[in-house]
Amino acid sequence: MRIATYNVNGVNGRLPVLLRWLAEDVPDIVCLQELKAPDERFPAAALNDLGYQAVWHGQKSWNGVAILSRIGDIHETRRGLPGDDGSDGQSRYLEAAVNGILIACLYLPNGNPRPGPKFEYKLRWFDRLAAHAQSLLDAGVPVALAGDFNVMPTGLDVYKPERWLDDALFAPEVRQAFADLVAQGWTDALRTMHPGETIYTFFDYFRNAYARNAGLRIDHFLLSPDLAKRLVDAQVERRVRGWEKTSDHAPVWIELK
Repeated sequence: MRIATYNVNGVNGRLPVLLRWLAEDVPDIVCLQELKAPDERFPAAALNDLGYQAVWHGQKSWNGVAILSRIGDIHETRRGLPGDDGSDGQSRYLEAAVNGILIACLYLPNGNPRPGPKFEYKLRWFDRLAAHAQSLLDAGVPVALAGDFNVMPTGLDVYKPERWLDDALFAPEVRQAFADLVAQGWTDALRTMHPGETIYTFFDYFRNAYARNAGLRIDHFLLSPDLAKRLVDAQVERRVRGWEKTSDHAPVWIELK
């Protein structure tokens, strides 16, 4: 079974790229982030034509998440994290059961500028994610947390880390929050399969970043212990980032036996 995550950076504007990738690689389950489309404009018909069912939580600008499946019925179980503190009207979390696995698709806040209200919101959102993630582990169900976490966990996950010391994605508090989340018992799939490698998932549109491999690893798969035992591969589909009119992220996928 192949599960993928992809920050599509505008599902309608990048629809030809998305459909091409789905047709070529045929992942079984897909998490999408940054739809930039309200619910009524989500391209469900085009995805259905490729054999994908979908659930989605849209928003007009910047946010929005979706989960696709071509291998069985998809049942939405949650939209939005529990513990809303009154400031969360954004479409950043969606959860669904597919083929015996609970898939959580997330798009964590960017948090810049730091310090400031956006950074504090990012930390609060991370706290709520950690609390919910622990409850999922305690329930004992197979779970994959997938999406754009907007965090570079270590210096290995960023080209020239000295340039990012003041950025919210590389802030010590955020990196610690990610480490604490993993320490609950989650497996960082991409890092587990590529220990010690500079493997990136995001390449800025500027400064020829893709051609220079000057990227960031901010898209992650965290697997519950039972799923981690089934992990056989994890890769970044880097070629997609090189296509015309593509997202600044590349798809990431894992293979489960």
